[in-house]
Amino acid sequence: MKQKTVLFTMLFALLATFSCESDKIHPDNTAKSYLQIRLTDNPLNVDEVNIDLLQVSIKTKNTQGFVPLNTYPGIYDLLKYQAGQDTLIVNDTLPPGEIQEVRLLLGTNNSVMVDSVLYPLKVPSGMQSGIKIKFTQILVQDSLTNVTLDFDAEKSVVDQGNGGYLLKPVITAIL
Repeated sequence: MKQKTVLFTMLFALLATFSCESDKIHPDNTAKSYLQIRLTDNPLNVDEVNIDLLQVSIKTKNTQGFVPLNTYPGIYDLLKYQAGQDTLIVNDTLPPGEIQEVRLLLGTNNSVMVDSVLYPLKVPSGMQSGIKIKFTQILVQDSLTNVTLDFDAEKSVVDQGNGGYLLKPVITAIL
């Protein structure tokens, strides 16, 4: 009888442990999907193209406005992410649904380096409304969705001819 009581106690403790672990994965017991967003670039004949990434947000079919994501902010030299190289800028858990748009909010420390000289890179809407990339992607329950944002630096960086540069982003979402 004593062995059955010990066995029952151990079995109950084991079930309670697994139950608690399940709650950590889905604390509110709602369905989740997983999203990662990466950044890559096409070549350009300059030394650096730096963007000051502050926040990545998405608009879904089920939300009004943009929802901020777990973003890895920082200054990213786009030219480091070429020829199959990329970098993770978002890793988040979201309810299943349909992404309709991604927004990149940029700070003020954007620059381009040409012939070892660093120039400010003006981003007309990057700091106010953000850079918006429209596409449709379904987030499936209990699945990982990867989206790569492919900057085309050659088409995006505009030399104004007066020593100034503009960033007019040409970005493709690779699903």
